Order: sequence, then structure tokens, then C-alpha cells
Amino acid sequence: NKDTIIAVLLFAIAALFFWETYNIPTFEYASIGSEVWPRIILVPLFVLCGVYFFQSLRAKTESKGEGLSVGGLIVKYRNPILSFLIFFLFLLTVDYLGMLIGGSILVFTLLTVLGHRSPKYLLLHALIAIVSVGAVWSLFTFALRVYLPEGELLRLY
Repeated sequence: NKDTIIAVLLFAIAALFFWETYNIPTFEYASIGSEVWPRIILVPLFVLCGVYFFQSLRAKTESKGEGLSVGGLIVKYRNPILSFLIFFLFLLTVDYLGMLIGGSILVFTLLTVLGHRSPKYLLLHALIAIVSVGAVWSLFTFALRVYLPEGELLRLY
């Protein structure tokens, strides 16, 4: 069935990612290798791919008799398509807007597009966006000493 094909494809992608960890440069001053963290993340990904694969083998194939059309797929997958488009726009503008402004706009837009659009919820979306992106930015900047893109509008470093 389709789930089995997708599970095998996900296994192949995860294996490709694992293979690419051997191309990550190592730094002599680091206490652990640069490849350790990606490999730690990939192990649960392999486990989840395995669970998905075995569940797809156990599932019975159901034929619904639905025809596939481009319009039907766009309507059915509207939210993921919009999410990817919004994220792509974020990636295009992050050099100019920076992580704080661009990330807040990204989170606010995703919450608004996927959730409620009443004035009460718009205020809640803005609050969530500012607090969550500000917290992540602060964690990376002050605790981890990783400087995220600052953009052209707001110079912080």
C-alpha cells in the first residue's frame, strides 16, 4: 500500500541523512564531534520509520475508489501547502527581517492561517508569537551562545 512505499522512502531519506553526517567537518577544539547531535536525532527517526513501516504492513489495503485530481489534492492538503509556502517566504525574508521579527511574523501567520481569526485570537496569536520566538532567541543567544540572524531592520549584535 501507499504507506509502505512512504515508509521505505522515509527510511532511504533518513539513511541519506545519516550518510551525510560523515561529511560534517570536525573541529579540534570541540569536546564532542559535530556529527554526534545529528546522529542522536536520526536514531529516533529510524525507530519511527520502522514503526510506520511495520504498521503499514499490518494495515489492510482499502480501496476507496476516489479519483485523484489536482484541485482535490490542493483542497485536501490546503493546510500543509500553505504552511510550506509561508515557511518558504520566511526563509526568503529572514536575511532582511532577522530571526526575531521574521520568526514572530512566521509564527503569527501560521497560527492565524491554521487557527481562529477573531480579534481575541489574533491578540493571543501575537502574544504567543512574540513570547515563543523571543524565548527561543534568548535561549540560543544567551544560554547557547549561538547568534541567530539579526537582519537589516534590527541590529542587536
